[in-house]
Amino acid sequence: MEPERTPLQLVHLLRGLTVELDLFGAEFAARNGLHPTDLRALIHVLDARRAGTVVTPGRLGEALGLNSAGTTGLVDRLERLGLIRRERDPGDRRRVRLVVEERAIELGQGFFGGLIADLVAAMGAFGDAELAVARRFLEAMTEVVAAARAE
Repeated sequence: MEPERTPLQLVHLLRGLTVELDLFGAEFAARNGLHPTDLRALIHVLDARRAGTVVTPGRLGEALGLNSAGTTGLVDRLERLGLIRRERDPGDRRRVRLVVEERAIELGQGFFGGLIADLVAAMGAFGDAELAVARRFLEAMTEVVAAARAE
């Protein structure tokens, strides 16, 4: 195999993309007074909203590997910044869910919107079949990393 076509080269490319995305996210966090964990939490709640799932403080803490005190502090910070709010679950009033505020969406769109548009434009160079393979590849790589992290 040619060196640029080895699986290890793909791992290096994924690592490079991850580093670039982390640096971009760190810039967003710094500009908005967020800790990197705050940003990961916000992304988690935004992704849940997009997927139509409910995030409770407990589920958020579990997803981020935080204890309950750390999760409470994190949610308090994001709430103070007007990025999320605690809300009683209408289906189970004992449960509190986390809801993204419009301010968080606007901040994210203002900062990441150009990058997202550029990424979508770059995808225009690929056909539907190629994008389907890329999607399957990224989903499989995400599953592998998530499984390794869970061990």
